[in-house]
Amino acid sequence: MAAAKQVAIIGAALDLGSGRRGVDMGPSAIRYAGIEERLTGLGYTCVDWGNVETAVLEATAVDDERARYLPEIKAACVRVARLVELAREQKQLPLVLGGDHSIAIGTLGGLARAHGSTGGVLWIDAHGDLNTPASSPSGNVHGMPLAAALGMAGELFEGDGWTIPAVTPERVALVGVRSLDDGERRRIRELGVKIYTMSDVDRIGIERAIRESLAHIAGPGFVHVSLDMDALDPEVAPGVGTPVRGGLAYREAHLALELVAESGLAGSIEVVEVNPILDRENATAQLAVELVASALGKTIL
Repeated sequence: MAAAKQVAIIGAALDLGSGRRGVDMGPSAIRYAGIEERLTGLGYTCVDWGNVETAVLEATAVDDERARYLPEIKAACVRVARLVELAREQKQLPLVLGGDHSIAIGTLGGLARAHGSTGGVLWIDAHGDLNTPASSPSGNVHGMPLAAALGMAGELFEGDGWTIPAVTPERVALVGVRSLDDGERRRIRELGVKIYTMSDVDRIGIERAIRESLAHIAGPGFVHVSLDMDALDPEVAPGVGTPVRGGLAYREAHLALELVAESGLAGSIEVVEVNPILDRENATAQLAVELVASALGKTIL
């Protein structure tokens, strides 16, 4: 899929899916780090649609401990889905800025509605995000969006605002994973999704892992890239909600996104889990901007 030359920036300042405050400021941090200026310099026209309306944690009660704040998260995801669908209808590339990773339910659901079919997703993340309300140790929804998009998180995640399932196991690839819950391990084995843990990346290299992942997810409908900044090692991306040691190095991450650009497959991107409270001088948001630029064609030469 050839990349659109107009980018629709969609902010989702949501932290209800996370167990730690701060990622709601991620979209502002990424904008402040110069995302629009960087993409304009690459020849893109950017249209910033602002942030979708989200509930405030202090004014929101937990309805179900198995999926904390799910009604409010779904309401925000419906708004994300509508804007993503609109962007694709207008031949724009949706760039969704999180917020916690639960927003991916809206992103993927909106893409499925826009394209009228399921698609593929490259999920670059330290975590599997394949929990369900029944298996999650915490009840935090940011650990469930991929399971929800696959239609495996149960009827609680169904809604009129998106299409579920939005993706199929045969077109899901996870890269950079190094923290899984027991239920996620079982689900990965059952589903047969493509997965490259950090141990795999150590053995075969990031280039092979990404090339094989992109080949795996290519196909009809859409191809989406979902980048959780905790995929990177906390030494280079300290400002994330759930850091896990032993992640992707700076150049590994850039090469991964450069290969995405080289493939020409991705028609949408999201960047999530930037937490300015835990960051150092906005370094993680700046890195997020650099990585998006790499995904959209920036090269060294």
